[in-house]
Amino acid sequence: MQLYTIGINHTTAPIAIREKVAFNPDHLSPALLDLIEHQVSEAAILSTCNRSEIYAKAKDPKVIIDWLCKYHGIKYKTIERHLYIHKNQEAIQHAFRVASGLDSMVLGEPQILGQMKRAIKTAENTGTLGALLNKLFQKTFSVAKEVRTKTDIGMSSISMAAASIKLAESIFGDLKTSKVLLIGAGEMIELCADHLKNKNPLSMTVANRSLDRGLILAKHIKGDACLISELSDRLHEFDIILSSTASQLPIVGLGMVERALKTRRHRPIFMVDLAVPRDIESEVGELNDVYLYTVDDLFNLIEEGLTNRQSAAAKAEKLIEAHVKDFTQWFKTRTIVPTIKALRDHAESYRLSELKKAQKLLNQGIHPEKVLEGLSKALANKFLHHPSQALNEAKGEEQEILTKTLKKIYPLKD
Repeated sequence: MQLYTIGINHTTAPIAIREKVAFNPDHLSPALLDLIEHQVSEAAILSTCNRSEIYAKAKDPKVIIDWLCKYHGIKYKTIERHLYIHKNQEAIQHAFRVASGLDSMVLGEPQILGQMKRAIKTAENTGTLGALLNKLFQKTFSVAKEVRTKTDIGMSSISMAAASIKLAESIFGDLKTSKVLLIGAGEMIELCADHLKNKNPLSMTVANRSLDRGLILAKHIKGDACLISELSDRLHEFDIILSSTASQLPIVGLGMVERALKTRRHRPIFMVDLAVPRDIESEVGELNDVYLYTVDDLFNLIEEGLTNRQSAAAKAEKLIEAHVKDFTQWFKTRTIVPTIKALRDHAESYRLSELKKAQKLLNQGIHPEKVLEGLSKALANKFLHHPSQALNEAKGEEQEILTKTLKKIYPLKD
């Protein structure tokens, strides 16, 4: 069994591909249980707006890839050139880099660590987090904490939420006369709400499938709440729309926006779709009076301050490299545990066999010294039989290798 990380992220695929392999957070447990049925002994799934990754212990990565395609109903050719496969040491290093914010669209952003912790908690609660992955991610979180503590990787970074608000200001200027709609009530929308609250917009409304949860966030930002099902009648009210839900299908369609624009007499609407799969139909971006941005469109904004973080990233890479070596060594020792156990079991079978013979001889009245002499000789002969036979039967280079190996195992004199 090997350790694998198989995934697609913002550096290997556009949003149109990423949304095809995104996992609904509400369906992660059934997905994990289904994956475990396909020759995978341990598994965890990390799915965010920028990445979908499977961390697994398996004999062959092909079974994981085949499952991924089947689960999402896509052909391998669709994702083949966007897919990355990391094995053992590379998988360990990748996990450390992701948790530390070195593999994020926003270099050094802290949100990914929380997302990874929730993914691992889901795997643990589902029962698919075995000894290997548990050890890996405990170490991963420890490394991420050390990177944050000993480097300035998080300094001068701008979050996806902050970038969205900054972009809105570049278009509308002062937001105090703008009406804002937040679709969803998850972590990303909460972050957006906190940034917006400081800009004092004219009004803020939270639209969510669950009105109770929407009301909680609305109370926090001193706004109001409505159901997503009401959007068709209310979309025209808003100047700024930020959306991030776990919906597998678009919530805001082309027709809905066209009707809203007509009612607004074509006053512009600023929209940011932070969801993967997308909440807003891509065709909406083609309308003249709509400014629609996705997570990929925010890339240039969030790269501000990158220079200040690059030196910190180099320091973080060195820290990670040292920890990768340590964990890889631990992982390698895990792979030889079955061999060591088999060797001990083999020796134990010899011991029990000869002990049984010795006890039988003692019961027959044979002198103990003679029994012990026979026991020791029999054990020595059995332990030496296979190494001696292998050495005698080996030829050429194989014999040289065996000789060196035996001299390394036993303190033999030339």
